Amino acid sequence: MTEPKRAERWMRPVEIAAAGLLVVMMVTVLANVFFRYVLSKPLIWGDEVASISFIWMAMLGATLAVDRHEHMKLTVFLPLLPERLARVVEVAGQVLVCVLLLRLLPVAVEYAYEESYVTSPALGLPMSWRASALPAGIGLMAALSLLSVLRTREWRIIAGTVVLAGALIALLWFARPTLLSIGNWNLPIWLGLLVAVLLCGGVPIAFCFALGTLAYLTFASHAPIFVMMGRIDEGMSSLILLSVPVFVLLGCILDATGMGKAIVNFLASLLGHVKAGMSYVLLGSMFLVSGISGSKVSDMATVAPALFPEMRRRGHSPSEMTALLATGAAMADTVPPSIVLIVLGSVAGVSIAGLFTSGFAIAMVLLVVLAVLARWKARKEDMSGVTRVTPALILKAGVIAAPALVLPFMIRSLVGGGVATATEVSAIAVVYAFLIGVVLYGGIPLHKLGTMLVETAAMSGAILLILGAASAMAWALTQSGFARDLMGFVTGLPGGWVVFMLASIVIFLVLGCVLEGLPAIVLLAPIMFPIARGLGIHDIHYAMVIVTAMNIGLMAPPIGIGFYIACKIANVPADQVMRRIWPYLAALLIGLLAIAAVPWFSTALL
Repeated sequence: MTEPKRAERWMRPVEIAAAGLLVVMMVTVLANVFFRYVLSKPLIWGDEVASISFIWMAMLGATLAVDRHEHMKLTVFLPLLPERLARVVEVAGQVLVCVLLLRLLPVAVEYAYEESYVTSPALGLPMSWRASALPAGIGLMAALSLLSVLRTREWRIIAGTVVLAGALIALLWFARPTLLSIGNWNLPIWLGLLVAVLLCGGVPIAFCFALGTLAYLTFASHAPIFVMMGRIDEGMSSLILLSVPVFVLLGCILDATGMGKAIVNFLASLLGHVKAGMSYVLLGSMFLVSGISGSKVSDMATVAPALFPEMRRRGHSPSEMTALLATGAAMADTVPPSIVLIVLGSVAGVSIAGLFTSGFAIAMVLLVVLAVLARWKARKEDMSGVTRVTPALILKAGVIAAPALVLPFMIRSLVGGGVATATEVSAIAVVYAFLIGVVLYGGIPLHKLGTMLVETAAMSGAILLILGAASAMAWALTQSGFARDLMGFVTGLPGGWVVFMLASIVIFLVLGCVLEGLPAIVLLAPIMFPIARGLGIHDIHYAMVIVTAMNIGLMAPPIGIGFYIACKIANVPADQVMRRIWPYLAALLIGLLAIAAVPWFSTALL
């Protein structure tokens, strides 16, 4: 784990605060578990402490992500522009982010003040203690963004952007009555075209959504901006989402302790001697490791270094291995504890226990289609010099991997069996992984522990800010009547649920390419799930279809963000992998169509 570059020395106290809040949140959740299940006396104030810690950690984490340049964005289009034009677009995007944050700051202050009139039921504290995280985080992000813009020293671009933006804002304000008169035609302008242009310009996804929503509410609706702040708060602070940073931390522990490598070594000892054996090991490792970390990036970074050298020796090309790695990550994202499934359950009101149970079966379907293709491709694999591992070595590898192998099944059984919530299980899993890592896998150096907590806070803040901004945008779409109109249109189409399912697959394939998984789900799940229910589609079945479609889109070149992450981890040029990945994507699409056509795959284990 490399030490990330920190842009501002004065952000060190923020890092310490964010890491400390993450620890407080973890301790509170664990205390809740102990008092509820051991002493049968739940802590009535536990959820409130966890909620306050969570929103502050999220906002400070989002600030750290700005400081470390870790907010998710689309990076495909800027490099295609001439160098000077790309620089103009990049700096202009940074200026627009500053405008957004400075506009939202007084709204956030007002929101926190209004929350002071509400008192928390258990602790009796004004809710402004919690809501003050929003102006604090937005203020820090604004300061960092301003410093970043000023340090570019591109004074002509900065001045030109400010003047042009001011002129456009004035023009649009005078044109507001006309814009209001065209009704829902404003949606494709502000929430479609503007957001798409900002995305292509390299503006981070969270700020694209927020800018589009702010522009829509300002120029094309009567709703106050104040409501947007409430939606952002609600979207990023639901108690169900507490498990997101905890599972991110679990992925960091997995990397630091080598637990994932132990699983890979065990599978290699079992299957490495057969044709396509290393491909099976790669897919099986992605399946099992995903069940521990919940993070595609962590999964790929764990598996690739352990397997690629031996696969290369057997004649696998680096581009072929990377293609299998990327599609294996797409396959594994329904394996619990998938962060995508947790978020989906939160925003669509679907049982997370049901999603976790079904996710295993769906991943198995995709695993089979990828394994069949891998076996066909390995028909000419060079097996000379490959020997079967002795039973004694297999047993030794199994004993070493056993404590790590317990984790994915523990997570699935505890959540799926209704024994504990996803948040509680995530905290238990972190403690288990930490203790096992210390006792059996060499432990974690203290200096790395602090780094892991800061990285977890930054990554979680970036994720949660996207969820908050996407929630505000989804609310704008819903309030405009778009959801009602879409439902009327879809239900009037011939073909019923079949046509709707095919349309959903196409929509989430495309959105998975452009937006990454989480924002696509938060935007459309509240709209699409009621339509699916109206057509008689089971919630879990529909969830598995759209999550799978979205994951395939995420790994589909030339736009899919996950595709480029896989290429970066494997250190293979993207253009080489692009030529090899299409058969694997086709196999995943075949699996997806089977999942969509046969609800039994999704519901058999429920």
